[in-house]
Amino acid sequence: MNPQDTSILEMTDVVKRYPDAVGAEGPAVLDGLTLSVRAGESLAIVGPSGSGKSTLLNLAGALDRPTAGSVRLDGRELGQLSGTALAVVRSRHVGFIFQMHHLLPQCTVLENVLIPTLAAGADRSGATRRAGDLLARVGLAGLAHRLPGTLSGGERQRVAVARALINRPRVLLADEPTGSLDRASADALADLLTDLNRADALTLIVVTHSEALARRMGRVLHLSAGRLDGKGGGA
Repeated sequence: MNPQDTSILEMTDVVKRYPDAVGAEGPAVLDGLTLSVRAGESLAIVGPSGSGKSTLLNLAGALDRPTAGSVRLDGRELGQLSGTALAVVRSRHVGFIFQMHHLLPQCTVLENVLIPTLAAGADRSGATRRAGDLLARVGLAGLAHRLPGTLSGGERQRVAVARALINRPRVLLADEPTGSLDRASADALADLLTDLNRADALTLIVVTHSEALARRMGRVLHLSAGRLDGKGGGA
């Protein structure tokens, strides 16, 4: 079987509610959502603000737990894992890119890329070599010892991509990754993400308001009223 024919993410009948101001159960942000993503696929999830796109990504990446339903990532039922085990999943199996790069301003570009390896207990010399290779791949080979404040917005987001890839995740989750970039930088980042997806068979899931970025993905699903569009989210 081609490994790309297998599902790496399965969300089944997922419900997510948050408590309201007085601690009572609030309305469902996600309401019976089902989604299947194949290994190596690129997927864009679009929808209006407040539709639950970031919530979906947080559940898929083990940053949060569903109120009801099942989330399976790379064969693991996330709802059955301890907090420690979820942290391992986040560290070793998932890479995250956010709209804001969240780089540490006092650390160099290289040091920022290496931060996820500290929790993973990676070999220091091997991790440093990989960080250098990743910076070269994202076009920042000469900037390893610069501070984030000296970089452009597009360059900082490329550092965030390298950081997300340092622990060799199988899934890359991107939450509005081009939302704070100008058009040229957004196009360059989209080129980088699609190249990573094709060249490394890296599963890529993007939530975005950008129609241009969504069109670059292999599949586009719409999220509204807590559910994905009429395709049912299936592969």
